[in-house]
Amino acid sequence: MYIPKQFQLDDKETIYQIMKENGFATIISDQLKDLSATHLPLMLDDQKNYLYGHFAKANPQWKDLDNQRVLAIFQGPHSYISPSWYETNQAVPTWNYVAVHVYGEIELVGDQELAHSLSELVSKYEKPDSTYQLTDVGAEYIAGLSKGVVGFRIKIESIEANAKLSQNHSNERIKRVIEELEKLQSDNERQIATYMRTYNQIR
Repeated sequence: MYIPKQFQLDDKETIYQIMKENGFATIISDQLKDLSATHLPLMLDDQKNYLYGHFAKANPQWKDLDNQRVLAIFQGPHSYISPSWYETNQAVPTWNYVAVHVYGEIELVGDQELAHSLSELVSKYEKPDSTYQLTDVGAEYIAGLSKGVVGFRIKIESIEANAKLSQNHSNERIKRVIEELEKLQSDNERQIATYMRTYNQIR
């Protein structure tokens, strides 16, 4: 990933938090001398050594993936930045965003690891007061559905992170952009404003 020096994000805990908050990722691999991509949820293990997930068995991407090096992309919040928010019109539009690229070797996992990762996935996304519990679903039903998916884990080898949050502008301009973003209704814009405040230490 191309990352200008001023936008490079190195803080591991911030990177892991971005991955956890934006867990619906994209896996890109080399398949028969072509590129293949699948959008799917990924879970970071507690030791932060592996990403866990599963493919639909009907998806051909998994069939030649075992022990292949892949790229997992976590796309965080992003937003168009209008020059009309600046103190001058002598500027051009840009886009602020946060993204994480994870590289690593992928391997298929057995039924036990698959079941554990599915349970962790449900626990993460179900609300604490949800009436749904995966353990309440019949074992035969779960077993039948599990036959339609293929579990995997990615051994994390390297991570790159880009946080383009107007660091190349003055504090005055950053504050103007944050104020305009906070007026908008979209979660993306509001999240980018929060990242800008935190990363640029704007109060």
